[in-house]
Amino acid sequence: MEPDEPLIPSHGGYRRLKSFQIAQLVYDVTVRFCERYVDRRSRTHDQMVQAARSGVQNIAEGSQASGTSKKTELKLTNVARASLEELRLDYEDFLRQRNLSQWPPDHPALVRFRAKRCGTLEQVRAWVEEERGGHGRARTNTDGHRPEAAGSPSVFVREGPCSSVSSATLAANAALSLLNLCCHLLDRQLAALARAFEREGGFTERLYRTRQQRRRGA
Repeated sequence: MEPDEPLIPSHGGYRRLKSFQIAQLVYDVTVRFCERYVDRRSRTHDQMVQAARSGVQNIAEGSQASGTSKKTELKLTNVARASLEELRLDYEDFLRQRNLSQWPPDHPALVRFRAKRCGTLEQVRAWVEEERGGHGRARTNTDGHRPEAAGSPSVFVREGPCSSVSSATLAANAALSLLNLCCHLLDRQLAALARAFEREGGFTERLYRTRQQRRRGA
């Protein structure tokens, strides 16, 4: 430890963590998803929302605790990781139990989703609408041609890339894509925290080194 290093280092900068930002988006998406597609009276509804919230809260709490306890930071970050893994299984169960498709990472729709780099719930919702064709509907006659005159019989035909796919399928797969990224980032974060703990120790070791330095300088 450097002589001028503070006993309690900078901590609590969780809002800058990419893992926190994505976990927060997952939470917002999950609340909206459960409101629309999961029975409010079911235990699954509450479990999914709570698992998503736990991911966010434990990343934040672990970061805030890191100033005086790297062990606590490791523990809480791991709790966040476990909560999001539970949530990932819930989304997979939702799709499987309803015979809806769970897409691989290279599915064209997910490639388009990742390219959007959504940072808010509204951006995720806009992507779903875009895939469903909500912003690209064309008025056509029942024979498939555009009407030439007012009053011609017509219907709306969706033109989105996934126009035949339900909104629930799109939203669940988007959430899984976000969860995959967030879990990957948390795995890396945990590995980095473990290495730092092995190399530097925790608050107790830092306190001991500070006392030793003060005694030598006395």
